[in-house]
Amino acid sequence: MAQSTAISAGISGSARFLLDCKATGQSCATNARYALPNLESKSFLCGQNAGLRNKAILRQGANARTHKATLKERRQVARATAAVKEPAVGEKAGVVENGKDKERVMIIGGDGYCGWATALHLSARGHEVAIVDNLVRRTFDDQLGLQTLTPISSVHTRVKKWKQIKNKDIKLFVGDVCEFDFLADAFQQFEPDAVVHFGEQRSAPYSMIDRSRAVFTQHNNVIGTLNVMFAIKEFAPQCHLVKLGTMGEYGTPNIDIEEGFIEITHNGRKDVLPFPKQGGSFYHLSKVHDSHNIAFACKAWGIRATDLNQGVVYGVKTEETSLDEALINRLDYDGVFGTALNRFCVQAAVGHPLTIYGKGGQTRGYLDIRDTVRCLELAITRPAKLGEFRVFNQFTEQFSVRDLAKLVTEAGRKLGLEVKSINVENPRVEAEEHYYNAKHSKLIDMGLEPHYLNDSLLDSLVNVAIQYKDRVDYEQIMPGVSWKKIGAKPRTGVALAKS
Repeated sequence: MAQSTAISAGISGSARFLLDCKATGQSCATNARYALPNLESKSFLCGQNAGLRNKAILRQGANARTHKATLKERRQVARATAAVKEPAVGEKAGVVENGKDKERVMIIGGDGYCGWATALHLSARGHEVAIVDNLVRRTFDDQLGLQTLTPISSVHTRVKKWKQIKNKDIKLFVGDVCEFDFLADAFQQFEPDAVVHFGEQRSAPYSMIDRSRAVFTQHNNVIGTLNVMFAIKEFAPQCHLVKLGTMGEYGTPNIDIEEGFIEITHNGRKDVLPFPKQGGSFYHLSKVHDSHNIAFACKAWGIRATDLNQGVVYGVKTEETSLDEALINRLDYDGVFGTALNRFCVQAAVGHPLTIYGKGGQTRGYLDIRDTVRCLELAITRPAKLGEFRVFNQFTEQFSVRDLAKLVTEAGRKLGLEVKSINVENPRVEAEEHYYNAKHSKLIDMGLEPHYLNDSLLDSLVNVAIQYKDRVDYEQIMPGVSWKKIGAKPRTGVALAKS
């Protein structure tokens, strides 16, 4: 399928946000910088993009008429296929370890931090890859006046450069999975064996900025995932859903965290139940809803799914993203999207004190971006059985915020940098000293060979920060989102920077 066809089929999905030029009297270009989500409105992009929207509607209408005549037959075939006896893992077509055909993998959110690295990793290993993305992550930067530390190319340039370097095609569907017609068309065109679902608003602070962002986060994440499940049920019932969850679903209980399920003895009876969830933001709670919905769909419909509760990811380079500057991944350091280790390395590079939230005893699981892509590969090539909902805790090491600050301070000292730390008021509502011991053996047992955090990796990450330090916006380093101060009034990028 030609790239242009895929893009035209889903161009409407890039218009998830209302750019309300009339309300402010600003130009579309100016107002877009601080555009806010408006789920109640059916309006779309102003000016030129409105024309694209209308053309896309016509194209979608044509596509719908084309598919209408055969939709019943497609569904009958899909349901008949689903009734076939489940093969053993070693017999499943598409399992790379057994030397059979490669998988057709749809990566939702494939233009994002984890998604882009995963797309290249799988494509390089012979899988047929399609990216589905509405490119809204880039819009978030425009809303809030942010930019990735590393200069990233457009998704179209990225895909073309990958083709030039590796002679491998990555199909591109630009659209929104919250629009089911677009998603259904992408499924029917690509016919995936596996769907990797990164396509969610992934920032806890973003979900706590104001009411509109909280509503957007829950709507985008929960409804998008429901649409993906229905698309699998209707068009690809054998397809394996690999969903990116988060370790933050569990919270910080005063007991060991198991991998998804826990055996309970109560009043003399035993049962194995889902591990209790204690999400710490509207973002984390959207992930909890996803997990429950997916588990139910596996039980009710017999679809297969793997829920990867991922820890905090650090790093910027993988084997594939290092091949050319046009393939480089994003690196966020700001108070909304920047994760602790990445943020600390950038702060060290520019001489800003490392910002430790509260006491710094907050402990979480962490993993290298190179391990993220390998975990995805393992989950895809060793799929769940039909009707199975399995959960893996995806991280390799545990660190407190204080631990990370000490490691970055030492790495900076070896590079001749004077690195200091400061404790700042914690913008979150969370325990700052707590017990934390999470199990994470299943992916190791499947063959993951972790890249543990060491001096050479920290040196590499700090050096990347030094290379691009001229792009650092100091106003965005400090936290500007408070869990307790969230309100109904929309907040702009300017207001966040001044918090």
